[in-house]
Amino acid sequence: MSINQNIKPITTKVNEKGNLEIGGCDLIELADKYSTPLYVVDEATLRGIAREYKKAFSKLENVKMTFASKALMTSAIAKILSQEGFGFDVVSGGEIFTVKNAGVDMKNTTFNGNNKTPDEINMALELGVGRISVDNFLELALLNEMAKSKNIVQKILLRITPGIECHTHEYIQTGHLDSKFGFDLTQLDEAIELILDEYKNLELMGLHAHIGSQIFETQVYYDEIGVILKEIKRIKDKFNIELKEINAGGGLGVTYTDEDCPPSVETIANVIIDSIEKHCSEYNLKKPVLYIEPGRSIVATAGVSLYTVGSSKQVPNGRKYIAVDGGMADNPRPSMYGAKYYAQIANKKEENEMKKVTVAGRFCESGDILIKDIELNNPQEGDILCVYNTGAYGYSMSSNYNCVLKPAMVLVNSAQSDIIIKRQTYDQLIQNDVIPDRI
Repeated sequence: MSINQNIKPITTKVNEKGNLEIGGCDLIELADKYSTPLYVVDEATLRGIAREYKKAFSKLENVKMTFASKALMTSAIAKILSQEGFGFDVVSGGEIFTVKNAGVDMKNTTFNGNNKTPDEINMALELGVGRISVDNFLELALLNEMAKSKNIVQKILLRITPGIECHTHEYIQTGHLDSKFGFDLTQLDEAIELILDEYKNLELMGLHAHIGSQIFETQVYYDEIGVILKEIKRIKDKFNIELKEINAGGGLGVTYTDEDCPPSVETIANVIIDSIEKHCSEYNLKKPVLYIEPGRSIVATAGVSLYTVGSSKQVPNGRKYIAVDGGMADNPRPSMYGAKYYAQIANKKEENEMKKVTVAGRFCESGDILIKDIELNNPQEGDILCVYNTGAYGYSMSSNYNCVLKPAMVLVNSAQSDIIIKRQTYDQLIQNDVIPDRI
């Protein structure tokens, strides 16, 4: 079984105390030491899935693994994945800065995004980002102008919308025709003509496409590769250039609950490789360098969130609510688009009195519900709740809503725990607040 098909980190077990343990660390002891809410990342799971990806795509001679940093970007995460041979897909100045801070070779980064600012583009050029995936005509002109001013020839990809729609939430679909991302295929020739005739400080290396997130289908990957290579064949015939690189994005789904059945990394790799071989043969193309950008499937399963159970409420003839000391500010996904999670009480494995409850967050919104109607082991005030598969898009989408402090994050491995994100303090919360002298 591939790691992305697991709900729990691979080191999860019940220890001799009857408590849940991850990475050799007792979760109750972690909660006591670092307080809650607490993000926990299992290093063995993180490195394990990274190695699965590299092994699955090893049949290809030229493949580049790049982590989609938006899923979870910290300096420690970046350093670990760099050690595992990954580059990085970055979408902001902050992600570029964090990757640089981790000591990553910036040639192994791709700067992506639909509205990059001039300051961010300037940072990317000065730090030597390896590829910039250009999203639109305005950016194309701006990038050439800025590269020219620095006497740089910047390697670029053109991001396209391949017209492939996945059966996932509309908020995380990116490859269909009516999308904010990328050039429509009908605009591609104009962009290429500009690069060849006018924009001499840009070197077009290939095409980039991304079809969505939390994808369970396999045919969409096969079709995506087909669309990209068909365009490369058409461009070769029309412009007499053969593009050397394709970036197929990421998007592989993970198992949040038993209802989810994502394909394995190996399955997706085989589909993509088969499509490359078939279409390159059909179109008489050299096999391009393939860039893959997994994000969620790299970090989701490696991460859990710990909460302390507080108040409870039984609605007459209705639900039993239990409240925890976190919620939509540290994990907005359930409130944003109904994301589902699985959880367990971490300190009551010997009891077996299961009760159906709804886990509510602490924030002042009726929609702040983490999990609806889940069977938990007799949850009581003071218990520690472990919510699985929160490694992706929890911390990275977190906020200070209600002026609540952001949680800490710890990395666990071989019975050792280390802080990789410090818990925010009240002083840090207001460090950018300014009261004008006139008031």
